[in-house]
Amino acid sequence: MMEADGEEASLPLLVVIEHADDEGPGLVASVAARYGANLRRVGAGDPLPGLEGLAALVVMGGPGSLTEAEPRLAEEVALVHDGLTRGLPILGICLGAQLLAAACGAPVRRGERGEERGLGTVTLTPPGRDDLVFAGCGDRLPVVHWHQDAFEVPRGACHLARGDLYPNQAFRLGRAYGFQFHLEVDSRLLAAWATPLGLGAAAGEWLRQTEPVRRRVIANWMGEALSAVP
Repeated sequence: MMEADGEEASLPLLVVIEHADDEGPGLVASVAARYGANLRRVGAGDPLPGLEGLAALVVMGGPGSLTEAEPRLAEEVALVHDGLTRGLPILGICLGAQLLAAACGAPVRRGERGEERGLGTVTLTPPGRDDLVFAGCGDRLPVVHWHQDAFEVPRGACHLARGDLYPNQAFRLGRAYGFQFHLEVDSRLLAAWATPLGLGAAAGEWLRQTEPVRRRVIANWMGEALSAVP
């Protein structure tokens, strides 16, 4: 990861850890630009970053699984655990949420009801409806599902959203949030995911109609994450 210089170095640093070329930050990047954050992308082949100087950490999805012995994922769990102990704002998305759950000591296992994929919704729990990150989103949230593994809500965490197939879809522990689902999907990600997810022509209209609420959640999280940055 390259060191920042000049004006960029003075911006709040948001690091995004990625696991696949077609699972980039999407709307997270455009929201970060609006907030004036310096977004650094760390790819699967890059060394993991240190946490000094970070304003927040985002861990994206990908094809890996904690049900298999993958040294890189074990390193990421340790990094996320370090971030938790520091009180760093963290957002884990899909695989990232599973890594966050594991870092909190919760089990992650192959989902007993099979793969969950495609366009859908999750239902916010009463604490989820009261959470600042989901403010103004109503009771149900439009999402993209694409996972086989599932996590338990960590001990002491707040259960924020449930789904029809898997009950544990989002949680918060301190300043860390885990989303099993995808809100970050933009037109580029949709184009990459349409075939493997079997999405039809209506997906483009879904993307357009749901982007405001999905962007709102990401912006709410980022506003909270960067609120303590001088």
